[in-house]
Amino acid sequence: MGAVRVINDDSQFYGEMASAGAKLVVVDFTATWCGPCQRIAPVFEQLSVKYPNAVFLKVDVDKCADTAAMQGVSAMPTFIFYRNQAKLGLCQGADPAGLESKIQQFYGSGEADDSDSPVSGHMDLTPYITKSTCECLNESDEHNLQHCLNPDEGYLESDCDEQLIISISFSQAVKVHSLKIKAKENGPKNIKLYINQPRTIDFDMADSNTSVQDLTLTKEDVAEGNPVSLRYVKFQYVQNLQIFVKDNQSGSETTRIDYLAMFGSPVLTTNMGDFKRVIGKKGESH
Repeated sequence: MGAVRVINDDSQFYGEMASAGAKLVVVDFTATWCGPCQRIAPVFEQLSVKYPNAVFLKVDVDKCADTAAMQGVSAMPTFIFYRNQAKLGLCQGADPAGLESKIQQFYGSGEADDSDSPVSGHMDLTPYITKSTCECLNESDEHNLQHCLNPDEGYLESDCDEQLIISISFSQAVKVHSLKIKAKENGPKNIKLYINQPRTIDFDMADSNTSVQDLTLTKEDVAEGNPVSLRYVKFQYVQNLQIFVKDNQSGSETTRIDYLAMFGSPVLTTNMGDFKRVIGKKGESH
C-alpha cells in the first residue's frame, strides 16, 4: 500500500511541510483532468513505498491554487523536492526514470531525520553538494576529490607536495556548523577556510588572503573523524566553501583525506510563512 498523503487545502500543505522536518519531501502537483498525471500516479505510489524515509504529498492544483502559484507550478505534472521547508529542485512531466533519479539525488543516506547525525540538530550537507562544479588543486589523478566525498569511494591524495585547495559548491545556500575530515596518519593538520569566492583561489591567495577561520586538527580528530565545530555565526550563508590544507599530521610528502563531510542546514529559500498570510487573507477554514 502506498504512503502518499493527499493534500486537500493550502493550510494542510503548510502543516505537512512544517512537520516533515529534515526528511525529504516529494510533492506531486497534479490535476484530475491531466492525462499524464494519471499515468504516473501509480509510479508515484510505488516510489513512496520504495523510499519510506521520504514524505510523498499529492497536491491538486485546482484545490490548492495558491500553493501551486506560490511554488511556480505552470505545467502538470510537476514534482518539487524539499528538505527543511527549502526547495531543492524539481522535474516536470510523466517521466518515471527521471523522477526516481531526482529522488535518489536528494534522498541522501535515507536517514529519516538528523537523529543519526554525529552533530546534534544538524544534518549531513552532502545531498546539497554539486559535485560536478567542485574542484581540487594539486589532487592526484588516481585519488581525486570525488573519492573522498563518499565514504565508500576511496580517498583523496595530494600530488606534488602536501598542500591541497578543495572547493566545495552547494546547490543552494547552506549554514555550515561543523566539518568532518577522516584520514590516516598523513591527514590534514592546519587548514584555512574561505567562503563564497567568485572562483577557486590559488595557493598564493590562500597563503596571503584573510580566511574566515583557521583550524588546527589533532591526530585524534582525523583518525576518529570527529566533527570539528566552526564559528557558526561566520558560516550562515555559504554558497561555496574552500579549504586550504597547509600541511599534514606526519610531515609526509603527500596529504590524504579518506572522507570529507560538512554538517549544518540549508538556508530557508521558501518562505512557508507566506502560506499563512495567503490562507488568512482568503479566510479559509482549518
